[in-house]
Amino acid sequence: MSTYRFSFPTTIHFGPGVRGKVPATLLGEGKKKPLVVTDKGVAALPMLQELVTALRDAGLSAAVFSGVWGNPVGSQVQAGVEAFKAHGADSIVGLGGGAALDVAKAIGLMATHPGSIFDYEDDKPGALPFGKEIPYWVALPTTAGTGSEVGRSTVIADEHTHVKKIIFHPILLARQVFADPELTLALPAAITAATGMDALTHCVESYLAKGYHPICDGVALEGVRLAAQALPVAVKNPKDLEARGSMLMTSMMGAIAFQKGLGLTHSCAHSLGTVADLHHGLANGVMIDHALAFNVPVVPERFRVLAQVAGLQDTSPDAFLRWLTQLKAQLGIAAKLSAHGISADQIARLAQTAFEDSCHLNNPRAVTRADFEAIFRQAL
Repeated sequence: MSTYRFSFPTTIHFGPGVRGKVPATLLGEGKKKPLVVTDKGVAALPMLQELVTALRDAGLSAAVFSGVWGNPVGSQVQAGVEAFKAHGADSIVGLGGGAALDVAKAIGLMATHPGSIFDYEDDKPGALPFGKEIPYWVALPTTAGTGSEVGRSTVIADEHTHVKKIIFHPILLARQVFADPELTLALPAAITAATGMDALTHCVESYLAKGYHPICDGVALEGVRLAAQALPVAVKNPKDLEARGSMLMTSMMGAIAFQKGLGLTHSCAHSLGTVADLHHGLANGVMIDHALAFNVPVVPERFRVLAQVAGLQDTSPDAFLRWLTQLKAQLGIAAKLSAHGISADQIARLAQTAFEDSCHLNNPRAVTRADFEAIFRQAL
C-alpha cells in the first residue's frame, strides 16, 4: 500500500507509516513544545509511547493530556486547556478517535479565546466571535468513523444536560492530517463495526440531504462504494491494511461530504447519546435502516443510486434498506434498540430530544416529533 499527499480541505498525508512525518512537520513549523491530546483507551496502547518517543527523540518537548473518555464534555476541555498552559505548549497533536480529536480542537480554541467552550456554540444567539488564531495542530486518527480529523467542527456535551453542542468554524481545521491505517489495526471488531457504520451513515445521509451540492454528493457516493467493500473485510480481518485504509478514506470523505448536511438518522443518534449515553457510531448503526425508510417516498431515485453504488443487483430502495439490515447483522450490530438497553419508557424523551436536534432540518422529508416517536418505537 502506497502513501499519498492531498490538500482537501486541509493537507492530508495518507498511507502506512505517515505518522513518522509528524516530528519533522512540527519542527518545520518552528514548534518546540507540543501537547499530545488523546483518550484513556489510546493512552494504554503502545502507539502513544511510540509517538511521544519519536517527538522527544527529534528534540521536541512533548507532554500528554489523556483526560478524554466517552462522549466528551466541557470539563475535559477545561482540563486540557490547563494542561496546555501548564506545559507552555505551542502546538497540539491530536491522537485518537473522534472524541480525542474534537477535544484537541476545543483545547486549541479555548487556549486563545475567552469564556466557555459553549459560548461559541454554532447559531447560538450572542455567541462570542472567533477573534484569534488557534495553536498549530495536527491530527492522527486511530478510528475510521467521525472523520473529525478533516472537520471544521467540534462536538462537546454539556455535562449537566448531556446535550451535545456543535462549535463550528474553519479555524478549527487541523493544519495537517496524518491518516495512517496502521494506527487502526488494533481496533476491536465491535469498535471497527460501530465507527465504520458512523462513516457510512455520514456518506448516505449527506447524499440524501436536501439542497444542491453535487461536489459533496460525488464524495459521499464514493465513500459508500468504498465502505460497502471494505467494512465487512475490516471487521472480519482486522489486519487487512487495504480495508483499513479504505475505511479511513471513507471516514474522511463522509466528514467532507456532510458539509452539505445530515438527516434524521443523526438526530436519532444524537438523542440516543444524550438520553442513554449510547456510542454515537453504534447508535447510527442501529438506527440507519429504521430511520431511512421514512425518506424513501420523497427521494426514491436517490435510494436507487445508493443501491447501485453499494454493488447490489436489485437497485430498488427496499433492496438498499435490506442491505443495510444485512450489513448490520454481518458486522454483529444488534438490529433493535432493546438489545442495547433502551426501554419503551424512554421513547417520549428520545423523540423530543431528536426533534430538538438540528440535523433533521436537512432531511429530505420534514420530520415531526410524532414521526420520531414512531421511528423509535419501530426500532425498539
